[in-house]
Amino acid sequence: MSEKHRTPWLDDAADAPLINEYAEKLSGFMEAMADGKIEKRELDEQEGRVVALMKRIEPELSTELHEQVTRLLCELTAYNVMHTLHGLMEAAPRTRFRG
Repeated sequence: MSEKHRTPWLDDAADAPLINEYAEKLSGFMEAMADGKIEKRELDEQEGRVVALMKRIEPELSTELHEQVTRLLCELTAYNVMHTLHGLMEAAPRTRFRG
């Protein structure tokens, strides 16, 4: 019996997370981003997908693994917020208003 393929979490060459690249390929994400704005309905749909996955996966985790995954999710969320804000700041115009 062959082992199932595991999607790697890290780019070994850069030692960087690959999760953002995977997220960008999700159909729900691509549809939500297509018009450049996130509607409340789209946010609710994404939340529903997250909740469904959490409900399916959480009972399968040992207490120790649950704590590690919880920490990973929190760190990943912080990273994603920081990554997004950094990208927005880098894209912002560098000129100053001189009135």
